[in-house]
This record gives sequence, C-alpha cells and structure tokens, in this order.
Amino acid sequence: MISVLIADDHPVVRQGLSVLLSVQGDIAVAGEGRGRRAGGRAHRRARPPTCLLLDLKLPVLDGVGVLRELRERGCRSRSLVLTSAADQALVALAMQAGAAGFLYKDVDPDALVRAVRAVHDGHTLLAPEAAGLLVTGGRAAVTGIGALTRASARCWPLLADGRSNKEIARLLRISEKTVKAHVISVLAKLGAADRTQAAVMAVRHAGR
Repeated sequence: MISVLIADDHPVVRQGLSVLLSVQGDIAVAGEGRGRRAGGRAHRRARPPTCLLLDLKLPVLDGVGVLRELRERGCRSRSLVLTSAADQALVALAMQAGAAGFLYKDVDPDALVRAVRAVHDGHTLLAPEAAGLLVTGGRAAVTGIGALTRASARCWPLLADGRSNKEIARLLRISEKTVKAHVISVLAKLGAADRTQAAVMAVRHAGR
C-alpha cells in the first residue's frame, strides 16, 4: 500500500488531492497539512509515509526548505513536488534538495496518480517543461553520448528509468561494482551533475 502525506497551502487543493488519491485501491492518504508541520510529521512518524506530495509555495518554510530539512533528517519518504510556481530556478533547486519528481498543478488527474505510483516505485519523474529546464548544453551532451562505451550505454537507459545499481546489476547480469563504474563513466562523459540530470538527458536523446 502506498501511503501519501499531502502538504499544500490551500485547503481546497488538499481536499481535492485527498479525494483523488483515496479512491485508488493501492493508495492511502496518511494525512495533510499546510506547510512545514506536514513535512515534520513525515519525519517523526514511526512508519513514515512512502510519498510526500509537496507544494513549493508554503508558509514559514517553503517546499525546497522542507525538502532540505527532510533530507538532513534522513527521512525515507520520497517527495513528489506538485506546484504552480513558475520560477525556473525552483526546478533545479527542488531536485537538488531531494525531490524524486516535479509536476505542475495543471497535470491530468490520472497522470498524477501514475506519478505517485512511479515515485513510490523508485523512479524519477519530471514534467516535460521541468525536464527541459534542467538540461543545458544540449550539443555537448550529444558529443558525450557518442563517447559512451557500449557497456555504459546499456546502463544509461536503466539508470534513467530510476533503477538502483543493484537492479541494473541484476538485469544486465554484472556486478554492482561494475555498474557503479559505468554510472560514474556515464555521468562524467555526459557532463551530468547527478543521476537525475542523466535521466533527463536520456529522455531528450530518445526524443531526437
């Protein structure tokens, strides 16, 4: 069962999200709140929710601040940002602070439910508009792609799919140590700061 904690400043939005998620057979709403307290409850629970659905426009401490605080406290809940904030810099800040996904509030309800499930399953998920903002230097990335070895190139799409090193090792029938070396190579040759940016590059490359 996927348990979701909702953090949003608007009661109507919280109620709508709660109703949408509650009718799903595999999702339970663990609670809701309007800001930092909701994030704090995620950390303090004996059994933290598996997913935190988080707006960025929150009182006292904004969503990025909540993400950073949760990461510092070692909270295991995976966070999916759902916001109307148009500030481009917030996309990178949220992902760097530990968000596992970033969507805008005009997302289709069914797509949002699928996103919650994907984030719960360990995937990284970005709205197309947000993904475009994270990737710079597209030509350099293409050059880096050409420099990937065949083995590293096999790891890249699995990494982009949100797979852990252990999962990639199992799927490719190689050791985790070898996978780690390939992941380091992929990030270096693509010029990606982290696995999330490498995943975004994979999405853009597939769409060429």
